[in-house]
Amino acid sequence: MKATQSVEKSILSRIYGGGRGSVSSPSDFLDLGNRKSIDMALARLVQKGIIRRVGRGIYGFPQKSRLIGELSPQPEKVAKALARRSVQKLLPSGAYSANLLGLTDQVPARIEYLTDGPARKAVIGKLPVVLKQSTPARLATAGRVSGTVAQALRFLRKNQVDEAVVEKLRQRLSAAEKAQLLKDIRLVPSWVGDVFRQIGQAS
Repeated sequence: MKATQSVEKSILSRIYGGGRGSVSSPSDFLDLGNRKSIDMALARLVQKGIIRRVGRGIYGFPQKSRLIGELSPQPEKVAKALARRSVQKLLPSGAYSANLLGLTDQVPARIEYLTDGPARKAVIGKLPVVLKQSTPARLATAGRVSGTVAQALRFLRKNQVDEAVVEKLRQRLSAAEKAQLLKDIRLVPSWVGDVFRQIGQAS
């Protein structure tokens, strides 16, 4: 019992360290004890109201607002927690990437990520967060800004990527991010690579 309480205390300390709004899965705590003790500790923390179960095997340390109470966790954090469970790569889908980069005001009906691992799904409030299997080629730039930009451009399609889109991305991306685009030209379709070059040019 003492060992189990010690695991719970260690997990709680790590959760507090991540701050409100953080999202975790049991795999984030495997260095603190065996899987059974971790699952039991997380269940107790849910019962105590300290954390809440966001989805199967996903737990959030909720942020709170004086006006509306407990806030739902950010979809990106939930997706990353889902991916960490299986050490998966993660890349925002085209619609979500375009939204993240401010290239569209349209809010996706669901938040979708591409991954090299098993498909997974969680529902945040009423918003589904989906991990969808994709190809190694598509995921070659996962985890980098070039992957997000490439996905957004694919979503918009070649004939809709005009100078206004290029200029918006030039203004939004830092010098280091533009340099990353130029490094990753070989990993994207040729027309996307041409846009990468335009974005990377000095304005």
